[in-house]
Amino acid sequence: MVFRRAALRRSPRLVLIALLAGIAALLATACGSSSSPPDSGTIASLKGSLVISAASSLQGAFTEMKTAFERAHQYVHVTVNFGASSTLAQQIMNGAPVDVFASADEANMTKVSDADLLAEGPTLFATNSLEIIVRRGNPSNITSIKDLARPGLIYVTCAPDVPIGKYAAQVLQKSDVTVRASSLEPDVKGIVTKVTTGEADAGIVYATDVTAAKGAADGVVLPTAVNVTAKYPIAILSTSSNTTAAQAWIAFVTGSEGQAILKSYGFGTP
Repeated sequence: MVFRRAALRRSPRLVLIALLAGIAALLATACGSSSSPPDSGTIASLKGSLVISAASSLQGAFTEMKTAFERAHQYVHVTVNFGASSTLAQQIMNGAPVDVFASADEANMTKVSDADLLAEGPTLFATNSLEIIVRRGNPSNITSIKDLARPGLIYVTCAPDVPIGKYAAQVLQKSDVTVRASSLEPDVKGIVTKVTTGEADAGIVYATDVTAAKGAADGVVLPTAVNVTAKYPIAILSTSSNTTAAQAWIAFVTGSEGQAILKSYGFGTP
C-alpha cells in the first residue's frame, strides 16, 4: 500500500495522460454514434430520393427489392411506379421525373432511347414466359390455345403497344388461332383482375402473374413452339437527378441478391 501511494505522488503526469485518453475515447464513441448521414461520396452512404418506373409484371419482385435496397442504403428513399411499359415510356418522354426505367420489352425501351433520354445503354436483367390464365378450377375447361377461340368464351388482353398484348398476339399468330378480345386492359394486372374476379374466362399473361395470383386463378402452360420469351431491359435516364443511387439500384437488380429475388418470383435469367 505504501508503494502505491508513493507511486501516485511521483506520477501525476501519468494520471493526467490517462484521464485525457479516456475523454478522447468517449468523444470518439459519441462522434461514431452520430445520426448524421455519412459522406455521400461512397456507395455505402448513398442518400436522396430515387424514382423507378417499372413494368406491372415486376410489382412483386421490385417491391421486395425496394425494401432490401432501402435497408442496405438507409438514407435513400425509393419510389416505384408500376404500369404498362408503353404508358411508362410515354410518361418519360413527356417529362416525368424518373431515374430508372425497367421495361417488359425492348421496343418501349428503344422508344425512350430514340428520344435521347437514356444516360447509357440498357442492360437485360430478366426474362419471362407466357401462360394462359383461367378462372380458379378452370370451369371453362381450357386446355390449349385453340380453346380461346371457342364461341361464347370471354377472352381479355391488352392493346398491341402494351408488351403483353404484343406477346399474346404473337402466340396466337404462331398457333394460327384468331381470337376476338372482349376488352383491352391497361396492363397485365388488368387481365389478371378480370379473370380472378370472374369477369373473363381467360387471357394470356406472364407465367409470373399466374404464380402471383396464388391460387386465385389457374394457368395453362403453352407449348414451347408457340411461346414467347419476354426480355426485360433496365436503364438510367439522362434526366436522372440521382445517378449514383440509380447506378446502385441497377447493380442491385443485376447482382446476386436481386437475381435471387427475381428467381423467387419465377423470372428467368437474361
